[in-house]
Amino acid sequence: MQIPHIPVLYNEVLEVFKSVENGVIIDCTLGYGGHSSGILKSNPNVNLIACDRDDEAISFSKNRLSEFGDRVQIFKSNFSQILNLIDTNSVRGILADIGVSSLQIDKNERGFGLQSDELDMRMDKTSEKDAKFVVNSYSKDELTRIFNEYGELANSHKIADKIVAYRTNKTITSAKELVSIVGNKSVKGRSVSEAILVFQAIRIEVNDELAELTNLLNAIENSKINKAKVAIISFHSLEDRIVKNRFKKWEKNCVCPDFFIKCECGGNHALGRILSKKAITASKDELMTNSRASSAKMRVFEIDRKA
Repeated sequence: MQIPHIPVLYNEVLEVFKSVENGVIIDCTLGYGGHSSGILKSNPNVNLIACDRDDEAISFSKNRLSEFGDRVQIFKSNFSQILNLIDTNSVRGILADIGVSSLQIDKNERGFGLQSDELDMRMDKTSEKDAKFVVNSYSKDELTRIFNEYGELANSHKIADKIVAYRTNKTITSAKELVSIVGNKSVKGRSVSEAILVFQAIRIEVNDELAELTNLLNAIENSKINKAKVAIISFHSLEDRIVKNRFKKWEKNCVCPDFFIKCECGGNHALGRILSKKAITASKDELMTNSRASSAKMRVFEIDRKA
């Protein structure tokens, strides 16, 4: 079977979960089954529950993981909703790789890549809102907002101006056309181009990615999952900041407001402990074979709720 996607931080993920001897590990972002396959092989007594929004990825991974039989359950679901669909009592691990797969980027008709002839960017092809709708229908203020918030572009309003001016005469129909409008110059002080950050912002808007991540973290926090490891891989600073801050919150014993002079909550509210004091990044060896791993950061938390 030809594998269309190389999972990032593969060895590091297996290392995180190697001590899980039984129960269930959830792969919240199944993709093309790379991490799931490795976990199932490395942890022979563990079952796996996985989900994805992409029908193509689900179909591929069902075939790829068929050798593991009834050790695998796959759902079509947003990762923020997976905990609502299953019994969480036996969950001992949660993995979420919050990124776009190589196949989605490389496949022309998915409209994720800068050189695509399409303009789509939906992770779930049945969703109504796509990139073409955002680019051609959002107001200048709305475009400025998403480029500023999700792309962290200082000149968001100028980029929005270009798009609005162009589309008054012609509908924008392809990724290549959009790149020609916004330009592809490098962002000062950053190792990416403006076009990449524009595409990032639009993709986040189309797929509601930051809300999805926040909702997953909320679901984990509000669940009864215990004695479990949570590993989340992110690919840009917005996601990493959300994960980092939430893990810090989970590690706090005191939940009193900051303005309290002394603790009045009694402490003992920590959900567990952070296992990765610094974000885990790709090794030099991995970067030599998979340059797309360069922006990947994994943070790991161990849930250990006190009775």
